[in-house]
Amino acid sequence: MAGERVAWIGLGNMGRVYLQITLTHSRHTDKLTQAQGMSKNIAQKGPQSSLTLWNRTVAKASAFAESLGATKAPVTVASTIPEAVKDASIIFICVGDDPALDGIINAILADSSIDLTSRVVVDCSTVHPDTSRRIHAALTPRGASFIACPVFGAPAFADAGQLVVVPAGDAAAINRIRPFLEGVTARATIDMSGHEVGRASTLKVLGNTFILNTVESIAEGIVAAEKSGLGADVYQEWMHALVGGMFAKYADRMCTGDYYKREEPLFAVDLARKDLRHAASLAGAAGMRLRSVEVTDAYLQEVKAEKGEKGDIAAVYGAIRKESGLPFANGQ
Repeated sequence: MAGERVAWIGLGNMGRVYLQITLTHSRHTDKLTQAQGMSKNIAQKGPQSSLTLWNRTVAKASAFAESLGATKAPVTVASTIPEAVKDASIIFICVGDDPALDGIINAILADSSIDLTSRVVVDCSTVHPDTSRRIHAALTPRGASFIACPVFGAPAFADAGQLVVVPAGDAAAINRIRPFLEGVTARATIDMSGHEVGRASTLKVLGNTFILNTVESIAEGIVAAEKSGLGADVYQEWMHALVGGMFAKYADRMCTGDYYKREEPLFAVDLARKDLRHAASLAGAAGMRLRSVEVTDAYLQEVKAEKGEKGDIAAVYGAIRKESGLPFANGQ
């Protein structure tokens, strides 16, 4: 829809913006957050008539805007949330956790001068389903449509416009945002049009839990291969031959030592533990226990103790090594 005026709120996870893009074409895609990759693709390929960016650190939003190069429509940077959304017909939000999302929604609702009638608010964050439902209930009386649209894919996939998106909510509102999904930010859509917004957030939490538990299993396998004398290199080769894809890359990051050497996490330990807490909450409400979540979270606690907030989920490998009598760092 060519006339849509888009606002993008949030360019990094809870102050963890690590934009290191030069104003040339030389850049590293693992330095982009999901939010940066998505907003970049909307700026360069989306059908909007304008794009306004806001980030908690305005200077970083300005640097990001300057790095975009040629865009299909004007890109501006707002200094406040109300300034960013006042003229927007579609408002995308992508932040690190539930309190950050609540803060943004509260800032929008607190400004009575903002007419939200017929506007679409799209949340791409990973939050508890109850948070999505609560925000939907808060925005509806103001005339806005709320779409929960969590995304799956690493920062490099976001940069390439290859995410999997999961929109849930009012079908007409989802139709308005479709031109910004497949072919722009995404390669595939798990369509929950007409379903309540918590459904998409539930899938996101459970999907992330699968990823986190699988990473923990990969780490255990590599450590067992080392301790048994098989060798991490053989296990790594098996991962590529049989599994491939993103999980083979996690094995690579473990075996090469990337898990302890990188300065900025691709999936930060605090965000991972937040997702696991949400999963445990969902399971508890359903009358079940996710034992694998408990195991993975215990190792992530050790990662946090070892690496602090910069710890990455791949570092569960180091935590398992340490528990098994090996150094946290594999020396690679």
